Amino acid sequence: MNPSSWTTHQPDGRFRVIATKRLVGEKWLPVLLAAGCRVEVYGGEEPFGEEDLLSAIGNACHGALAQLNEPWTARVLERFAAAGGRVVASYAMGVNNIDLAAASRLNIAVCNTPDVLTEATAELALALVFSAMRRVAEGDRFMREGRFSGWLPHLMLGRQLTGRTLALFGAGRIGQAVARALCGGLGMNVLYFNPHPRPQLEDYVRDVAQLAARYGLPQPWIRRAQDVDELFAEGDVIVLASSYNPDLRHLVDARRLSLCREAAVLVNVSRGPVVDEAALVAHLRAHPDFRAGLDVYEFEPRMAEGLADLPNAVLSPHTGSATLEARTAMAQLVAHNCAGVLLGHPAGKNRPMEAWLGDDPPKAVPALVNAEAIGWPAV
Repeated sequence: MNPSSWTTHQPDGRFRVIATKRLVGEKWLPVLLAAGCRVEVYGGEEPFGEEDLLSAIGNACHGALAQLNEPWTARVLERFAAAGGRVVASYAMGVNNIDLAAASRLNIAVCNTPDVLTEATAELALALVFSAMRRVAEGDRFMREGRFSGWLPHLMLGRQLTGRTLALFGAGRIGQAVARALCGGLGMNVLYFNPHPRPQLEDYVRDVAQLAARYGLPQPWIRRAQDVDELFAEGDVIVLASSYNPDLRHLVDARRLSLCREAAVLVNVSRGPVVDEAALVAHLRAHPDFRAGLDVYEFEPRMAEGLADLPNAVLSPHTGSATLEARTAMAQLVAHNCAGVLLGHPAGKNRPMEAWLGDDPPKAVPALVNAEAIGWPAV
């Protein structure tokens, strides 16, 4: 961390808030300034480690706008609490980098930015599916290297998506958006694994099937899988779109990869540790028709040895939410989360996140993850 890379806004503010990275858009900062915050923003791009966070917190710090690749460990949170810390507002949907138990024990609110990145992440998942199935990244390299000498019958043969089966692990907002696009757009069947049934998604696929029948098109089906192995055995395109908890580490291992169809595609927009990356590299090497599209990595930002050399892997640098619209909305939410906690507003229970993006936001905290654990009131 470079100490000269900090910029301070409203130096006389009564709450000291640190933002460990510059956020997207111009609407988030005024929210904090209006709440009476002194906001210190780090302008560098290097990730913060524990020592960087401890240094940034210092002796007095009330709020933090955190990033998903920062280690908000018990040690860091204890220093934060001693400095007067009341809220860690994560600029992300996932909070698995924050020791939630320690934060709750120390009475620190932990907030996130759900819902507003649904479409962006789903679209990135679709981009990886298409790129892997139709070998888009390979073709791009082929052209740039000057290897294209003319059309050939077997050049860059891929696979069609129409009529195939999508196997979806995690049917939350993002997973459902992926399923709707692939089923409604290309007539893909949907096999999904989720702790709870998704009747609205099932009704959607059935409606698509009825419409397809009217036009003499193939009619897609939907089924909730009772076993995770079923997804890997039956899916042509396997999309991982679940939230993360430690029980999901290496959900995709050598055994489950061995169940997959020879020319299946695996796409991960969940979290990196869900996939045993070394096992995936071995499988991709042994099965050249199998393809993977990854936006997250087990040891991010590092990749498993050999992954970057594989032509049947499409690699994206954790850009699931990287649209101007999503990242701007996330910045507004993270600011309202931090300001709301510092001002003592109740948690905004069961309200759409879009309510905080307009000109008259509710006087409530948009998304307080551990509200119940710290006894925070809700409205």
